[in-house]
Amino acid sequence: MIYDVSMLIHDKMQVYKNKEDKRPIFKNALNHIDNQVHETNLYINLHTGTHVDYPLHMIDKGDTSDSESLLELIGSCKVLDLTELDSKITINDLKKYPIEEDDFLFFKTKNSLSEEFLHDFVYLDKEAAQYLKDKKIRGVGTDGLGIERSQPNHETHKILLSNGIIIIEGLRLKDIIEKEYEMICLPLKIKSVEASLARVILMD
Repeated sequence: MIYDVSMLIHDKMQVYKNKEDKRPIFKNALNHIDNQVHETNLYINLHTGTHVDYPLHMIDKGDTSDSESLLELIGSCKVLDLTELDSKITINDLKKYPIEEDDFLFFKTKNSLSEEFLHDFVYLDKEAAQYLKDKKIRGVGTDGLGIERSQPNHETHKILLSNGIIIIEGLRLKDIIEKEYEMICLPLKIKSVEASLARVILMD
């Protein structure tokens, strides 16, 4: 079975803090009325919908998409059901799970239950990020449009990205049950950027 856990991109989709300047803009470039072909231009922020963050996003002179390894984005993935949480994911929430070195973890939270942007979206706090760093995991995926909120200096991002831990944001996990899957995450092949839109699927 294949599960597409990516967000659908359209002009009315949820975007971070509902900011209008973050909404994708579709513009018809050519059409069949005046031409023999139909083409569309798309103006889009690279942090729209389901996307991968690279270190440059939060770290000055950090690595970009040029450092990406698809070997890190294809493989086993553990989905953790944390839908009972109201605010944030803490160390105590994570200690309930047998997290091992090289794990890739997807966090299913209340964020997946809403198609509207939640200003109080569930996030990973900095202590939990440090715990995952110490566990030497491979990556994390969240169903929020950010891995954190309301933390000064973006500690969660920096702890993860400075230690080679991949961050995928904007997943859709409403219909995904808690267990281990095979994951394929394929970001767009864009040179030297701090983030890239991605299509993510799970297979069991």
